[in-house]
Amino acid sequence: MPQAIAPKVDRTALGLGVMVATVCIFTMIDTSAKWLVTAGLPALQVVFARYAVHFALAVVVFLPQEGPGAFRSQRPRLQFMRSVFLFGSTILNFTALKFLPITVTTTIMFAGPIVVTLLAIPMLGEKVGRHRLVAVCVGFLGVIVVMQPWGVNFHPAMLLNMGALCLASLYFIMTRMLAGIERNATSQLWSAGLATLCLAPFAVSGWVWPTAPADWAFFALIGIFGGVGHILAVAAHRMADASILAPVIYIQIVLAGVAGIVFFDTWPTVWTLGGGAIIICAGIYIWHREQQLARMVTPANVHARDPLPPGN
Repeated sequence: MPQAIAPKVDRTALGLGVMVATVCIFTMIDTSAKWLVTAGLPALQVVFARYAVHFALAVVVFLPQEGPGAFRSQRPRLQFMRSVFLFGSTILNFTALKFLPITVTTTIMFAGPIVVTLLAIPMLGEKVGRHRLVAVCVGFLGVIVVMQPWGVNFHPAMLLNMGALCLASLYFIMTRMLAGIERNATSQLWSAGLATLCLAPFAVSGWVWPTAPADWAFFALIGIFGGVGHILAVAAHRMADASILAPVIYIQIVLAGVAGIVFFDTWPTVWTLGGGAIIICAGIYIWHREQQLARMVTPANVHARDPLPPGN
């Protein structure tokens, strides 16, 4: 029989530290992906490598504890859709990274909570007041500032990034629907395993081996980053409340800027920084309003949040 969900412990400081490490690791996923697709590896192969190693890590970590029953889903249709949305978002995001600075893709993906707020109205039956609707509009204004559809810096790959944003938001919605129903082991095994299974034929048929030592290093590490990052994120949320950890993910924009400078000699533009600031402010305001509303209802009525940074 599968084990019960691990109990939560009150270790807020350690939880914050683990969450910071998680965000650093997720930044390295996008850094590795951009490096590899820029080096000429097909995006589908990079996505496959990311999920195949993640799946192997999930099997090693969860199966000895929970056995084959960890694969058994209580809501297989929702779990399937959740997994498809996740790796579909990863494909689009990794493809966009071939053409766009990592700061741009990261900043656009941080509009996820804004899209989720809108999707929660028809899909989860949530009521969104005028304060959050205004924040949503402001957040989308930030996305427009980053994309600059009116200027010469606009790149069509930004539309791929917007598609990744929408799929990632649907993934978050599915995660909310499965909250309290599925164990973490089941969700991890399904999301990584389904992506590995679906992408294997396409990745193998057009396989390109890395050549340079740095290419090999990123190719070997991208899946490890994915698997370890997901496991650490779950661990962080067992040590501290999600309401405390949620704002930590926004440091990924800073880390993405540093990664862009160090690995790709690409500096963030004023438009990216300005639009990112708008998106962050809107996202934090939506988070703040949801925390206020959560205190007004019973815990059973509060939808759980997916703890992971978007687009990974």
